[in-house]
Amino acid sequence: MVALPSGLPEAVGDGEDLARFLFSSSHYTSVMAKPAAFLPNPKDRETSVFRQGREFPEEIWRIGSEHAPQDRTLYGAAVLTARSVRAAVLEVVASEPPARHAAIVGWPWHDDPELKKAQQKERAILLAQAAELLLL
Repeated sequence: MVALPSGLPEAVGDGEDLARFLFSSSHYTSVMAKPAAFLPNPKDRETSVFRQGREFPEEIWRIGSEHAPQDRTLYGAAVLTARSVRAAVLEVVASEPPARHAAIVGWPWHDDPELKKAQQKERAILLAQAAELLLL
């Protein structure tokens, strides 16, 4: 198995925990991440996540703080497994650098903007339902 510079395997295992950092207060409620937090970036058609276990929340905050844009506040993270991503008919792939970075890929992308929006929202809802919200 090929190892990445971070030391993690190139293949993201089903049981791996992924953290989606929340930099907008509109991306979560007091009890859960909202589907909008998981929607792909229209520029690269991916959703950025970091490979990190739930058992080390201080490590999640360290990674999130290191990679937070200078002008953005880190509010928390939505943590879910790669298995949950695949259950939503999406894929998660390693995408280093930076260390531990991965991307949720395979989002529907159609010429019909309404169909694209509906299908992306459907998958984002599944991700939000599967995620555990961790707030700072």
